[in-house]
Amino acid sequence: MAGNGGTEEMSVSFRHKKKIRISTIFGTRPEAIKIAPVVHELKKHADKIESEVVVTGQHRGMLDPVLNLFEIEPDYDLDIMKGNQTLFDITIEGLRKLEDVLRREKPDLILVQGDTTTTLVASLAAYYLKIGIGHVEAGLRTRDKFNPFPEEINRRFADCLADLYFVPTRTAKGNLLKEGVEEEKIFVTGNTVIDALLMVVDRQKDVRIQGEIEKRFVKDYGISFDGRKSILVTGHRRESFGEDFEKICAGIKKIAQTDNNVQIIYPVHLNPNVQRPVRKILGELRNVYLIEPLDYFSFVWLMDKSHLILTDSGGIQEEAPSLGKPVLVMRKTTERPEGVEAGTAKLVGTDSETIFSETMKLLSDESLCKSMAKGSNPYGDGHAAERIVKIILERIEY
Repeated sequence: MAGNGGTEEMSVSFRHKKKIRISTIFGTRPEAIKIAPVVHELKKHADKIESEVVVTGQHRGMLDPVLNLFEIEPDYDLDIMKGNQTLFDITIEGLRKLEDVLRREKPDLILVQGDTTTTLVASLAAYYLKIGIGHVEAGLRTRDKFNPFPEEINRRFADCLADLYFVPTRTAKGNLLKEGVEEEKIFVTGNTVIDALLMVVDRQKDVRIQGEIEKRFVKDYGISFDGRKSILVTGHRRESFGEDFEKICAGIKKIAQTDNNVQIIYPVHLNPNVQRPVRKILGELRNVYLIEPLDYFSFVWLMDKSHLILTDSGGIQEEAPSLGKPVLVMRKTTERPEGVEAGTAKLVGTDSETIFSETMKLLSDESLCKSMAKGSNPYGDGHAAERIVKIILERIEY
């Protein structure tokens, strides 16, 4: 591995006579949430690790509140986001600016997370400069390159270039082994999102904080938690834009019209491809609350207050089991089959009738709902970040 005078190719064990330099690179809200515990764990080992944080700013408005929540101050903020940006914009601008940073800092290892375009371009930049790559949340697969899009290929691309693979589950490890990755480079750590979630839940044990958040929902959105069942909805996946997204909204509309005793709360992603159909189809329904995207602290509280969750998010599939919340996954495929296998989640696709019928089953059958809620979380125990940093340190010989 080249970096600060390393060899041409990185192996799982590598030798240093000084501190290892690690650049943690991310650019979106989900990445920030999941990598925050790792950033904090790296700082605990300042005697052996020089750690720096580089954010691309791929999601500006949604990224900054997470940085504030987890008290992370970037060493570099590339601020690449612009209005109506495309994947081409993110890729070109991110790659160009990351080259400058990595040439200047010369890290021994970069850490990337998940499947974003930032992950793709950071891995490519590091590869071009012969810098080692550690991929957090490696190995997830749907085997459909357009579902999720572009995330499936982003993650596969990063896995093609990585030197250390930190996988959340044994299923993910198996995916990598089938693709020919050497077993000694793969480490089952659990998912860091559970670390982040439990950090936030611990802060919210204070009754005063809970009361303040609930008052804010009443004041800002007119939402009260008065005994009615609350359904939390999130939906923003790029591969669903257009007809599939309209069908998702139609399914939600039918739920709202059929059961007036539920309230549906939907923090609406800012992308116009989400905003337009959501406002058009759901905007006039009295028991549907279309609200602005929430900060992660408030969102975790809302997940915990919900009866069930309808989502196309990957992270929520992982988080909800730790809160005992059933999840209906509004996607055609999922790279997280462990939740479905454990019974905590069910894949319902984008068909409006299926979304409606499966939701009504959970609303009407309390035993079914409880059985999903009581399933164990297959994604981790809250100690993934500790394992990741320990593994990195164990492979450094001074």
